Amino acid sequence: MKPALILSFLFLLPHFFAGPPLFADAAGGQWQLLQKSIGISAMHMQLLNNDRVVIFDRTDFGPSNLSLPAGKCRNDPNDTVLTVDCTAHSAEYDVATNTFRPLTVQTDVWCSSGCVTPDGRLIQTGGYNDGERRVRIYKPCTGCDWQEIELGLAARRWYATNHILPDGRQIIIGGRRQFNYEFYPKTASASNVYSLPFLVQTNDPKIENNLYPFVFLNTDGNLFVFANNRAILLDYVKNKVLKTYPEIPGGDPRSYPSTGSAVLLPLENLKANFIEAEVLVCGGAPKGSYTEAIKRNFIGALKTCARIKITDPNPQWVVETMPTARVMGDMTLLPNGNVLIINGGAAGTAGWELGRNPVLNPVIYKPNNAVGSRFESQNPSSIPRMYHSTAILLRDGRVLVGGSNPHVYYNFTGVIFPTDLSLEAFSPSYLEAQFSNLRPRIVSPTSQTKLAYAQKLAVRFTVTGTVATKLVSVTMVSPSFTTHSFSMNQRLLVLGAESVRNLGKTTYEVQVTTPSSGNLAPSGYYLLFVVHQEIPSLGIWVQIV
Repeated sequence: MKPALILSFLFLLPHFFAGPPLFADAAGGQWQLLQKSIGISAMHMQLLNNDRVVIFDRTDFGPSNLSLPAGKCRNDPNDTVLTVDCTAHSAEYDVATNTFRPLTVQTDVWCSSGCVTPDGRLIQTGGYNDGERRVRIYKPCTGCDWQEIELGLAARRWYATNHILPDGRQIIIGGRRQFNYEFYPKTASASNVYSLPFLVQTNDPKIENNLYPFVFLNTDGNLFVFANNRAILLDYVKNKVLKTYPEIPGGDPRSYPSTGSAVLLPLENLKANFIEAEVLVCGGAPKGSYTEAIKRNFIGALKTCARIKITDPNPQWVVETMPTARVMGDMTLLPNGNVLIINGGAAGTAGWELGRNPVLNPVIYKPNNAVGSRFESQNPSSIPRMYHSTAILLRDGRVLVGGSNPHVYYNFTGVIFPTDLSLEAFSPSYLEAQFSNLRPRIVSPTSQTKLAYAQKLAVRFTVTGTVATKLVSVTMVSPSFTTHSFSMNQRLLVLGAESVRNLGKTTYEVQVTTPSSGNLAPSGYYLLFVVHQEIPSLGIWVQIV
């Protein structure tokens, strides 16, 4: 494995960013190919607090293009393709050095889910075949590899969704033919599965359209669960539906395989007595698209986003129109609170060979702009990212993009969209050199600092240009587990700026207060950024304990 040369301008942080952030409507952003091939397709990705990204696809694709270390092979008599496989189906990518190394998963992780624990371990659950009840653990440490627990789950989990809870456990919801949820780790009082009839009600016969449900922790500690074209507010402790939200306008499905995407928009005003929460759902496929795609008739994807205040007493969806129709897109929260919509196609659905018309231009959505001026098209990639693509935020503000394997195996020729093993980075406009004099650089606290709830925090930073003190804020972002167009556990909190003062020359200090409870920010690792006029600093890792 020869790592590609590191392009220096991306790693000489924080020196290359500059200029006033008066964003125009014109396309922006830059693309960089990081690795032509990491040997596997990035079907699942998770950034850990050591700036390494754990990546994996599935074990029954046949041999990958990444070999395991000499003499090491995976022996799995249940594998449907190779019972002895000396190639890797997981890799660890080192962001700082732009290098990667093979990892070993023993059982099939295809279409699985995951979540990072408060202490920083990745807990990855389920999959296919002999992997369907497995729990796999990956610790962010030098030279570490996957550990597996054979019957760690009470039920089969394939196309399920995980979410971290305020008490540090994770909930695992749904999956194919699983209309229930369970918790991990197991306790004596919560070892079984809990029925969720909502998943039966949203199940379209022979199509489903309720897999990988969109799940978000609401500010009241309950869970917003969206599947197909509607949502509920779930009290998972009492197994009780507290609220049923209206059907999304038009009634078209947004969940897998009619795959749209969704984000919980940035949480603001965190010291208020009542904190609002909004969810944005974008793209997907019209009713009947999956059935038609099976017959090789590829219907145009949905061009709409729908936004709802889930904390309102009488919540209603507000529909907006994207610049381009999109199915199988990813939605990534940027440090400044904007949303990047990236990857996917303009026709068909998720599934083997069922997507068409790649959408190469990302779009940035600005939630605080007025309706009608929220979308901004970005410069295109040259690589189609179709079914099984991913995108995640990195600490330096770039977005790591990879994946695309719309086939049963690694097919590099003879298909419309060859399997893609590359990694590339999308750099939003805020990383352009013209903005460097406005870009903050955090001086203190240092990375890996532990924080308490409701803690007063002074963040020192430098800016070489003129600082607009009223346009300074601090944000915290939880890194997501991303697969199949949904970023699980993705969350952005705006800590605001209670005061900003000049400490002399180019050094400033902003006073903030950390979130007050685990309902707002479950304990664990977050990326903390200082944002000045929409230009974010290089992030630092903080841990809320």
